[in-house]
Amino acid sequence: MNARTSPTLQHEVVSKPREVERLITGTATSDGAGVKLTRVLTQGLQRRLDPFLMLDAFGTDNPEDYIGGFPDHPHRGFETVTYMIAGRMRHRDSAGNEGLLQNGGVQWMTAGRGLVHSELPEQEDGRMEGFQLWLNLPASDKMCAPWYRDLQSADIPEFRTAEGVTARVIAGASHGIAGGMQRETTLPLYLDLHFEPGSGFTQALPAAHNGFVYVYRGALRIGDTSVPAQRMAILKNQPDSDGVILHADEPTRALLIAGNPLNEPIAQYGPFVMNSNEQIHQAVEDFRAGKFA
Repeated sequence: MNARTSPTLQHEVVSKPREVERLITGTATSDGAGVKLTRVLTQGLQRRLDPFLMLDAFGTDNPEDYIGGFPDHPHRGFETVTYMIAGRMRHRDSAGNEGLLQNGGVQWMTAGRGLVHSELPEQEDGRMEGFQLWLNLPASDKMCAPWYRDLQSADIPEFRTAEGVTARVIAGASHGIAGGMQRETTLPLYLDLHFEPGSGFTQALPAAHNGFVYVYRGALRIGDTSVPAQRMAILKNQPDSDGVILHADEPTRALLIAGNPLNEPIAQYGPFVMNSNEQIHQAVEDFRAGKFA
């Protein structure tokens, strides 16, 4: 199916919607060569939001906030999912991959046993905005071969509901529409939702999956909880819940992200995420020895 066709949608049935457990305000920080961003999902939330390790949001019209980009740096043991709403970023890595991430596109990279990559702006002015999500790998896959895929905006399936919500399905499936990416173990759902005023969106979710919503424009209502812009709502895990229902009274954009927890030990040292400190020490040694791809 072409990402821009008008598919026949399946109805998502939710009889016991999840409530909001708590709201999270991100932490302003910088990374790479001084790129300013907001760390929404921090290391302290990794257990709670397993299999997700980190979510960064960035958005600025000031080139000084992004022009340095992210020069060469290593990764091991997880996947990075970069979603660009506005701007152009060039990816290169030590496995020989190269691609241009631009408006509406997604870069999905599996670090696996290790690689070194860079993400550098291909613009000197204008707006740069987007998100980077870190998705953990199961212990059995942490030392897999590195892998990379660019999804241009037209490659991402998109549909519009009768209620007036446009959904971009980056990963997983929604309303019978399969997303641009699928993962067998973590089963991530990654939706970018654009709401018209007075619209609502229903999404079925397995009760065992961890999930959250990040509002980046406007505001949402989830049950009795109002979620303003630049807030993450962690969805409560309830044994009998079967999904989530979102409402917007104004033009709103939000990410809905959920996945199957791995329930494995998490050991992190900067850009290395493994299952034990011994594996972290080995990762550092391998990187220093030039063994990353």
